[in-house]
Amino acid sequence: MSTREEASALVLRMQECFNTRQFDQAADLFTPDYVNHPLGATGFEAGMEAWRQVVAQFPAMSIVADDILIDGDKVAVRSSVEGMAAPGGNVRPMLIEIFRIDNGRLAETWGMTEGPDPRR
Repeated sequence: MSTREEASALVLRMQECFNTRQFDQAADLFTPDYVNHPLGATGFEAGMEAWRQVVAQFPAMSIVADDILIDGDKVAVRSSVEGMAAPGGNVRPMLIEIFRIDNGRLAETWGMTEGPDPRR
């Protein structure tokens, strides 16, 4: 089990890897059998491929943690999504994710996005 500070730092480090596009540096943040429930995928590579596809479509996209709540081995994060506001609007999507941590690494993710869909 991680301390609250370690759990928070782990999630922030993952977001930093995404925001700086240093995807390969995130490999050690995930367990070998990591499960991404929204993608229905298992393993680090599946998640990284999803990251690559998202930034190909939205090159200016970045994620900023607004709230981090920790309870045992779970970390809930509410993040602002920047760089992809809906056309003609300034309302940004919000990302809500819950991570399960196992031995200091991300083992599972559940999540959803709410707000305007920039693809419209």
